[in-house]
Amino acid sequence: MASPGPALEALRAHLHQTRLLGSISSALYYDQNTVMPSAGAPWRGEQLALLAGQLHERQSSPAYAELVATAEAAVGEETPAATRRNLRLLRQDLERQQRLDPALVTALAKAQSRGNAIWQEARAAADFSAFAPALEELIQLRREQARQLAAAEPEGSSVWDILAQPFEPDIRKSRLRELFAPLKATLPALLEEVRQHQASAGEAAAPVTPELPEALQERLCAELLTSWGYDASRCQRARSAHPFSCTVGPADFRITTRVVPGQPLSAFLATAHEWGHSLYEQGLPRVDDHWFPWPLGEATSMGVHESQSLFWECRVARGRAFAERWHPRVVAGLGADPWGGVAGFWRALNPLRPGLIRVEADELSYGLHIVLRFELEVALLEEGLPVAELPREWNARMERLLGLTPANDREGCLQDIHWAEGLFGYFPSYALGHLISAQVAEAMTEAIGPIEERIAAGDEAALRGWLAEAVWPLGRSVNGEELVAAVSGRPLSAEPFLAYLKGKVAQLMG
Repeated sequence: MASPGPALEALRAHLHQTRLLGSISSALYYDQNTVMPSAGAPWRGEQLALLAGQLHERQSSPAYAELVATAEAAVGEETPAATRRNLRLLRQDLERQQRLDPALVTALAKAQSRGNAIWQEARAAADFSAFAPALEELIQLRREQARQLAAAEPEGSSVWDILAQPFEPDIRKSRLRELFAPLKATLPALLEEVRQHQASAGEAAAPVTPELPEALQERLCAELLTSWGYDASRCQRARSAHPFSCTVGPADFRITTRVVPGQPLSAFLATAHEWGHSLYEQGLPRVDDHWFPWPLGEATSMGVHESQSLFWECRVARGRAFAERWHPRVVAGLGADPWGGVAGFWRALNPLRPGLIRVEADELSYGLHIVLRFELEVALLEEGLPVAELPREWNARMERLLGLTPANDREGCLQDIHWAEGLFGYFPSYALGHLISAQVAEAMTEAIGPIEERIAAGDEAALRGWLAEAVWPLGRSVNGEELVAAVSGRPLSAEPFLAYLKGKVAQLMG
């Protein structure tokens, strides 16, 4: 925003204070999931509820509404397009906030914090029944939230459509079903092809899984981050039950990972994934006043966010060229080569087998994990699926889609934190991330040449540079599908992802 007038400057000052409050909430969330003792959960819930109430008041008060209206009235023909877009987004968000009952906002914050704490205990005990009441409460609260927001949404929006808007602006479940239909039609058959190939070749169903000492895993993660631009003065990495990325301030970026027994490369790949998220956050537009105060400095959507993390995890860290560069380093640290060479190490980075756990799933089965969750949360919110029936329905659909049945609730419907925090509408962004990543990667290849050649030369900086010019600066100037069209020149489709996947599977089976 160049040279904002008095009305815009007053609005910017209000938004800056709002962002400060939001960043305090982010810091508390990060602390809760990394170092907070479990007994602190009730008090943390009250802290987060207090902040949520204050944030809602700031985003819906008559005084704030007057600031927005005054700024809108000051808009003229000479007003920059970015300013107009910022004001449109602020108006949209304001109308949504004004329709929410403050008591509901506070109740949701408390229920989310309580749900998080109960989920962690229930997951550890593999006992869904202990978590079910908290989930039921969150579903009821989110349904009420959708009811209150309905007047601010396009006519005909369903409960799920409304709840998905903070994660994927302008998305509808009908559009997702169009995009996911090719995944449901193609991926199970491709999985079966892989199974038959492995059986005929006499290959083991699981890759080699040597034990990598935690100290070695930590060192490799640190070396990976350093090679990809990690700056310890602005970034921090910690451990949590569920890996995530968190932005606390304009120069304060956090990520978490976890070491998983029996999954020696999990922490390494999770680090690549979460750093991809953080790189995107660090690359969002910061010119003028766009960074924290204004909407244009925010992420385009969670689907675009996931496309960035999946690009670095799957296209780079799971790529053959990357395996060739890092295999000697891992072998030197371990003092042995249990994979029998680069090819074995590359296959260990890309295990082609359906797994029960989403965050450990291979690229081939990951999309089906998301389809499962998307369809189940629609069933919970809109189709009358009782919460008590969730484990049974989860297991049945897992068997149909992936040919697997969880041994317990921890491996099944308790594995993800999202529903424990009432984040309905979030999961599809993960699959959209795969689709967007594939289409963006095609555009990158057209612009700078084969990605694998850049990685082989150790030139990941060229990949970051292209993303920093073509993708990251767009922020909320567009929605997810508009970003794809702008970057690739084509509408979003599942075909680039499926073509990439088929090619990679053929190489891995070669």
